[in-house]
Amino acid sequence: MKQFVKSLVMALAVAGAVSAVHAADFKPRIIRLGYGLAEDSNQGRAVKFFSEDLAKRTGGKVKAKGFANASLGSDIQMQNALIGGAQEMMVGSTATLVGIVKDFGVYDLPFLFNNEREADAVLDGPFGQKLAARLQEKGMVGLVYWENGFRHLTNTKRPVTKLEDLQGIKLRVMQNPVYIDLFNSLGANAVPLPFSELFTALETKTVDGQENPVNTIQSSKFYEVQKYLSITKHVYSPWIVLASKKWWDGLSADEKKALQESAVASRAFERKDSREAGRQAVDFLKGKGMQVSVVSDAELGRMREKVKPAIDKFAADGNADLIKDLQKEIAKVRK
Repeated sequence: MKQFVKSLVMALAVAGAVSAVHAADFKPRIIRLGYGLAEDSNQGRAVKFFSEDLAKRTGGKVKAKGFANASLGSDIQMQNALIGGAQEMMVGSTATLVGIVKDFGVYDLPFLFNNEREADAVLDGPFGQKLAARLQEKGMVGLVYWENGFRHLTNTKRPVTKLEDLQGIKLRVMQNPVYIDLFNSLGANAVPLPFSELFTALETKTVDGQENPVNTIQSSKFYEVQKYLSITKHVYSPWIVLASKKWWDGLSADEKKALQESAVASRAFERKDSREAGRQAVDFLKGKGMQVSVVSDAELGRMREKVKPAIDKFAADGNADLIKDLQKEIAKVRK
């Protein structure tokens, strides 16, 4: 009898959940969700998780279709499509948002975070949420931050183990003034290029090297056109899940709630998956013939000193209070 009652309660709970989904205001929709990396990357896996989770929450009515490999355009092109209402959603780097809200450049300042825990607390806390909210007045809705990860250097010229090794290396950087100033101050020749053009630029020797997290180096197969990897953790790089505000404003309250909840669930999945993959990526890259160097703390200290002018320049450009607010949040986490 007890087992019967238990089964009946469970059946009623499931039926209630199904009824709630059907009673909610969901219209049949197909969401175009663009992203830059390959389908089998950590970014692609998280997009797949988000799509499946959203379908479950909406009874299969609201479906997100992922478009990998920048097939809908570069980050900047997709941002413009979202603003114009020509595309519904994307995942991209916060670094390419600086042309829209320049304060996003604060995340690109070097050596901010010591570890992922600090980054999570700042991004998910008041500082990160306030900055994401500023996108709405520009035509986009920031749902959640995902992890791109700590960035490292690769090149074909020489192992980079000290500051002087960077001299004269043509290094692809994102189309972001903070990155350009950062690597020029380290002695490299910074070349801004869209990510979608990077593999070809490396293959044709248009640039000597690039900087990205190890997961991206692996999934984008940069090991095929790069010899040396230097573990520098010079910048912690977030991704952000964005929606078109024009499109978002036309959704029902139930649809917005489901999208936000799926975005939060995908954030937890993506960070866990990304960190596990990152731990395995270095060994994978070694197995593919890359020579891996870990830059010493002493050399990283020299690099920190060298890039101070780039930080001062960003602060002088009306961002001094922003940097102070960020540093206060990091200090809270460290306590």
